[in-house]
Amino acid sequence: MYICLLNRIEMKYLLKTKRIYEAPEKSDGYRILVDRLWPRGISKEKVTIDEWNKNIAPSPELRKFFSHKTDLFDTFKKQYIEELKTQKVELTRIKTLTANQNVTLLFGAKDEQHNQAVVLLEVLTKTKIQL
Repeated sequence: MYICLLNRIEMKYLLKTKRIYEAPEKSDGYRILVDRLWPRGISKEKVTIDEWNKNIAPSPELRKFFSHKTDLFDTFKKQYIEELKTQKVELTRIKTLTANQNVTLLFGAKDEQHNQAVVLLEVLTKTKIQL
């Protein structure tokens, strides 16, 4: 294994997660929706996002497996990190955004602690996770 370029990019601004249903704030900075499916009950025309990144989201198979069951989160997390190994360019691009502005990873799940945005945030911010 090797340490990905991600770990060498200095993050000067905040990287955080937030439910897409919460009101946007100026401190959110660049807002990226990281769900593969569009969140229910929210209009594409009325939402404030800068990017909808379906490619960085879990695969349809992994999303269906997890189905937001907290007892499956550890397995989901491991498998999602494996999937993210194929997205090094995209991960680097997202992390590079934090050199100039805050970045908020948006998600639609009700559970704010057991979702793909939390895993993605950890991958982007923890140097001990190796891709």
